[in-house]
Amino acid sequence: MRIGIEAQRIFRKNKHGMDYVVLQEVRELQKMDKKNEYFVFVAPGEDPCVEDTRNFHIIEIGGNSYPIWEQFTLPKAVKELNLDMLHCTSNTAPIRCKVPLILTLHDIIFLEPRDKSNKSFYQNLGWYYRRLVVPRILKKCRRIITVSNYEMRNIMTKLDIPQERMAMIYNGYNEWFKPLEDTQEVYKKYIEEPGYFFFLGNTDPKKNTERTLIAYSRYLERSEEKRKLLMADLDKEYLDDIVERNHIENIKENIVIPGYIVNSDLPYIYNNAFAFLYTSLRESFGIPLLESMACGTPVITSNTSSMPEVAGSDAIFVNPEDPDDIVSNMLRLEEDDQFYRKQEKIGLQRAQEFSWQQTAEHLLNLYERVYKHR
Repeated sequence: MRIGIEAQRIFRKNKHGMDYVVLQEVRELQKMDKKNEYFVFVAPGEDPCVEDTRNFHIIEIGGNSYPIWEQFTLPKAVKELNLDMLHCTSNTAPIRCKVPLILTLHDIIFLEPRDKSNKSFYQNLGWYYRRLVVPRILKKCRRIITVSNYEMRNIMTKLDIPQERMAMIYNGYNEWFKPLEDTQEVYKKYIEEPGYFFFLGNTDPKKNTERTLIAYSRYLERSEEKRKLLMADLDKEYLDDIVERNHIENIKENIVIPGYIVNSDLPYIYNNAFAFLYTSLRESFGIPLLESMACGTPVITSNTSSMPEVAGSDAIFVNPEDPDDIVSNMLRLEEDDQFYRKQEKIGLQRAQEFSWQQTAEHLLNLYERVYKHR
């Protein structure tokens, strides 16, 4: 087979969720498949994180905006290389493409009620682009991959797609997320002392940053320990706006916001955290859940969307819209050592059920089925 994989953004320096997913899929396929020929399409960037091998060709094309790259530059390159199929990995795909198309549709948040408070130009542009493109490409896709049973049911119901055109393939996590001993030098780049709460927040309303900060304010009022909160991907202006609007000035001296944390440092951050807060309103999968559990760090997560499916039935679940529910579980971890140790073990056991190798094996089986019936 001659297989094309769209991986447009994996060479950018500050990678995010979908970038890491396709990057790890490509790396695992490189390890396991020496038979088929792959063409991985990327845009130029500062971090050339994968290289050619005998049957893997990394194709740098264009430097234009994402819509132009995807709708014009990518299909032109696919046609010139005479591929058997193209796997687009980041929710959208070329509207006009002459080869069988496989789409990874991580979620359909763009179809759901929208939070009008979101002022991010990048997120707003992406929302409009997906609403324009996705309905036009779904009927052309031979298979639509998604990353949890929750999201597969959601897509089938809301987009009226029959199950035979769907495929559910779980994500994995990187093997360097594990319990570590010598971690001091790395975590101290971001925060002075261990034993903090860790939260991956940003301006996306689904991350539930505001309610989580309200919960942290109430935690500080009730806790004797008063652990600090390390928050990645959050800027000071956004934080100040939340603080002022909710009158929670007591959190400011206890929050550390270092900005973007590189992925290679995250295992050290998880290992030195007291607990990880993953209190999103909605996730299609939730790789950070697995990363924290694999490091042996207890997770407080939401009882919504895919999070119970990924975290397993014995994890700590909260109503993400109820700050008091979040607080009570933060305090329980702090005050009940036996409960804390139990959650450490639960997380380590649950994480073992996922891996990027399994993800790549399922992908390769899917490619073979599409090729057979092309």
